[in-house]
Amino acid sequence: MGGLYGRAVSATARRIVLAVDPGRSKCGLAVCEAGQILARAVVSPAAVADQVKAWQARYSITEAVIGNSTGAADTERVIASVLTVPVRRVDETGTTLRARKRYFQEHPPRGWRRFVPKGLLTPMEPYDDYAAVILAEAALAGKGPPDGGGAGKESAPPRRRA
Repeated sequence: MGGLYGRAVSATARRIVLAVDPGRSKCGLAVCEAGQILARAVVSPAAVADQVKAWQARYSITEAVIGNSTGAADTERVIASVLTVPVRRVDETGTTLRARKRYFQEHPPRGWRRFVPKGLLTPMEPYDDYAAVILAEAALAGKGPPDGGGAGKESAPPRRRA
């Protein structure tokens, strides 16, 4: 019968976003839904397809966003060949800096590294997955990063200055 007074209950569509921070030697991947990180990883470009297939089977991804930097075209082709959901490129301006900041919030420096300004520290492991999380969160929010980048919106070609 359904919901209250016999009306059919409509299932609210869950948005599960795959986000990719592409690169030549490694790619950051993340699967997120509103308010939750479901999975994240840093993998080689050759391993992207296998990881995405596994996550698609587990999380039922509904859309994908790919940062528009180095390796974006190749990564987009791989993702589009594996998924049957909308795939779009987004502006990833500023996401690497925000990912680094977030990495250090979740992994505070220890020992002597506590006394080094965070701007001079380098994370102890790749953090491209944090950049992918930021892209996914921006796509889910339907807006770009707070620092003015346009993640979550279609990327536009750069404007020429007169």
